[in-house]
Amino acid sequence: MPGPDSLAKRFFIMQLSLSVRIAEEFHSKEEASMPLGDLARLAKRCAYTALCMRASQVGVQSPPEAIEAAAGCLAENGLAVSMVTGDFDTVYNNDNGPSALRNITPYIDLAKRLGAPRIRVAVKQESDIAHAQRAADEAAEHSIQLVHQCHTLSLFETVDGIERTLMAIDRPNFGLVYEPANLEICGQDYGLDTIERLAKWVFNVYLQNQLLKPDGAVTLPTWCAGDVSFDLISVHSPAGVDFGRVFAGLKAIDYDGTITVHQSAQPGETPEASARGTADFLRALI
Repeated sequence: MPGPDSLAKRFFIMQLSLSVRIAEEFHSKEEASMPLGDLARLAKRCAYTALCMRASQVGVQSPPEAIEAAAGCLAENGLAVSMVTGDFDTVYNNDNGPSALRNITPYIDLAKRLGAPRIRVAVKQESDIAHAQRAADEAAEHSIQLVHQCHTLSLFETVDGIERTLMAIDRPNFGLVYEPANLEICGQDYGLDTIERLAKWVFNVYLQNQLLKPDGAVTLPTWCAGDVSFDLISVHSPAGVDFGRVFAGLKAIDYDGTITVHQSAQPGETPEASARGTADFLRALI
C-alpha cells in the first residue's frame, strides 16, 4: 500500500484552472469586466496554472489579431489554457448551442492556437449525436478532446442521461466536464457512486457553488425537476455542495486532470479575493 508521501504526490498533480467567468456576470456572459492581461496576472498571483477560456475574452468570433494577442498574453504569464468554450450559444446552452458540432473546424483552430487540449460543446437532442460523432472524429485528428458539462436542459442533465449519451456517441475523445452543482440542481447524486460510474469519461472538472432554497435569488428551469431555485455562494463557503465528497470520489478514480473554478465573484467580493479564497480552499482538499 502506498505511503502518505506517495499519495500526496499522486493527488497533488490535479492542477487548478480559473475560468474567465470570474470576470463575467452570472446572467450576462458576453462582456468581460477586465482585460485578459489583468485576469492572467490575477490568476498567476493566486497560483493558478491555467485559464479556462470563454468567448467573453476570445472565441471563434474574435479577429485573428485578438487571438494572437491572447496567445501571447498567456505565454507571457506562463499560463496554459485548460479548455475553450468558443461561442456564446454554448455558454448560454440555448437552442443554437449544438451548432458548433456541425462546423467544429474553427473551434479546433482556436484550441490549437491557444494550446488547449479540449473544447466544450453542447448536445441538446438525440439528432445531435451524429454531429457529435463526426466532430469528435475531426478533433481526434488534432489530438483534441470534445467535452460536455453536466448541465440542465441538455442530454447531460441526469446521470442516466449522461451515461446513455456518452455510450451512444462512443468516441474515446468525447467525454464529460464533471460538475456537481448542476447535478445537485437536477436532484442527482454527485458523490462517489456517480463519479465511479462515469469515471472513464471524466476529462475535466468544473466547480461552482449554490445553496438550494425555495425562495432563492436564482431560478433555473430543468427538464427533470422543473424550476429549481437557489442562492449563489462562493466555492469556499462552508455551505452548499459538499466538496469533500467530490474530492473523495475524484481521488477514488485516480483523477489527475484539471480542477476549474467556474464561478463569478459574489456580491461584496472582488474577483481576486474570490479566486484566492477558492484556490486556498481547493488546495487543502487536493
